[in-house]
Amino acid sequence: MAWTLLFIAGLLEVGWAIGLKYTEGFTRPLPTVLTVASMIASMALLGLATKTLPIGTAYGVWVGIGAVGAGILGIVLLGESASPARLAFMALMVVAIIGLKVTS
Repeated sequence: MAWTLLFIAGLLEVGWAIGLKYTEGFTRPLPTVLTVASMIASMALLGLATKTLPIGTAYGVWVGIGAVGAGILGIVLLGESASPARLAFMALMVVAIIGLKVTS
């Protein structure tokens, strides 16, 4: 159950990271409310997951999901660079996330 909560927390982190772009400096009300709600929910689920999982593992996986997800959505939604080096480093993050899961 803790891994499921952590995965959902990571997806919510992707949501608020991308949401920050759409708030335009917290000047747009709806994107701001959705982004802040996603932040709160993500942190709450991360906190619940750390009741069972080691903090280093949980935090590392949470950050990794957020970074890779935001990177992918940045490419797809925001036209950010999809250079081979950037994609390779995102792949390394995925390997690190899997490694943390396997060794926990």
